[in-house]
Amino acid sequence: MPRHYLLYGSERYALAILRPIQAAIRARGDEAAWFFDGPGAEDLAADETLLTVAQVRAWKPYAVITSSNAVPHFFPGVKVETFHGFDAGKPRHIYIRGFFDLYCTTGPKDTAAFGALAQELGHFAVKETGFPKIDPFMSQLGDAPEPVRRPPVILYHSTFSPSWSAAPILYDEIARLSRTGEFRWIVTFHPKMNPEMVAKYKALQSEHLHFAENDNILDLFPQVDMMCSDTSSALNEFLLTYKPVVTFKNRRPGPQLIDIDDPAQFEPAIRRALSRPPQLMAAVKAFADQLHPYRDGRSSERVLEAIDQFVAEGGRSRRPKPMNLWRKLKIRRRIGYWGPAGY
Repeated sequence: MPRHYLLYGSERYALAILRPIQAAIRARGDEAAWFFDGPGAEDLAADETLLTVAQVRAWKPYAVITSSNAVPHFFPGVKVETFHGFDAGKPRHIYIRGFFDLYCTTGPKDTAAFGALAQELGHFAVKETGFPKIDPFMSQLGDAPEPVRRPPVILYHSTFSPSWSAAPILYDEIARLSRTGEFRWIVTFHPKMNPEMVAKYKALQSEHLHFAENDNILDLFPQVDMMCSDTSSALNEFLLTYKPVVTFKNRRPGPQLIDIDDPAQFEPAIRRALSRPPQLMAAVKAFADQLHPYRDGRSSERVLEAIDQFVAEGGRSRRPKPMNLWRKLKIRRRIGYWGPAGY
């Protein structure tokens, strides 16, 4: 009998993260289906199945896999989190909310942090798998980035948090630089970005600036020579391409970034990044290799193997999950389900 895996999403970006896992499930001869309680269901393909709550419970999934920070506790199956990005400078432990049996970490840094918490709390397991979202292109990356295009193409991406986003501060500089024609710009934002800010940048569109609304920002990475950002987790994904990144007041700057704190430094920083100084490029490669050491494109398979191992070892942690009554009530209210819970 084929195993059933439920892919759970609360945002559209779940599609890009979980579809490689769906491909790995199907390659095994097993079955995958989806449940959304937020944006994304309307973008499912014809061969992707969307279930209701009643259908999920009747289908009895072997595992529920999500990139969200919570999951409906009343769904059957092992509850698994794959995360929705790399650590962007905020402590991951804030996401330990007692919903998950298994955390599939992206690399050594997260594995150490979550492993320590697993020992302390005892109600979940941790397995390092790599990040499934980047499977489709990870194995295709070369040992060095391609030469800089003429004109150079710059990706600008900002997080949505008002305290972290540089989009309002750098707007005038990006508007000015986009008018010169010396660079081509691709702009994309986190899906929760303030709509007014999105509208301002969309209004800048011209032959030199394109506003992209891709669900999967990874699709844009091969098209550009560098990235500009702030404290978005997407910049860490971009560093895996071994291309440089300019950041504005990054919360955790390091030698792998060209970090600035004044809009007047923006253009000089871009020119430095495009010159690809050897010391910077060496730091980018070292950081990328430590962040995500897997370049084989098989992180999705490792997630499924980690679930199998968890089940083979008993399918339970040494301590029960916390009650989490308030968060569980909020999920029930959001989804509109008041029936019994499943494991």
